[in-house]
Amino acid sequence: MINIIFEAHATTFDNEAHLSSGHNDVALSPLGIEQAKEMGERYKDSHFDVIFCSDLQRSYKTAEIAFENRLPVIKDARLRECDYGDLTQQPSEIVDKEKPQRINVPFPNGESYAETTLRMKSFLEDLLKNYDGKKVLIIGHRATQYGLDNLINGVPLEKLVSKKFIWQPGWTYELVNIN
Repeated sequence: MINIIFEAHATTFDNEAHLSSGHNDVALSPLGIEQAKEMGERYKDSHFDVIFCSDLQRSYKTAEIAFENRLPVIKDARLRECDYGDLTQQPSEIVDKEKPQRINVPFPNGESYAETTLRMKSFLEDLLKNYDGKKVLIIGHRATQYGLDNLINGVPLEKLVSKKFIWQPGWTYELVNIN
């Protein structure tokens, strides 16, 4: 079994402008930098064997600021947000309304949530092979969390993409196998 703590990346300039970043590599805002520091403080007494994050700077900069190189941080592109294609950096309100239609049908010139979940499945299979008995922190995106909830807890993607995101300080998962 692998104990996973998932954290959403800290706030970005796109978040503050209510834009959906997708694969746009947007920087953390000053608020985001403070949130990353708070994350580090929140976990200062916790032990993780490794930290994984996407290769988008909003994810890995959150890890770097929070943990100040105290732990290994491994970037993995499979943990990226969904590629919204032509809707990248469009208002979040527009993209959020589109999500339920993009479970199996990709965003125009982008990808579907079924595709992002396949990326997560590949990542989790590798995690099972290499980190059994470990405690892992993943700093990612909504698509990352959708994959965790779908593959570990069996929650349908249709339900996940329609649900309003409510931030909390970490979500816990126990990975024994992949649904």
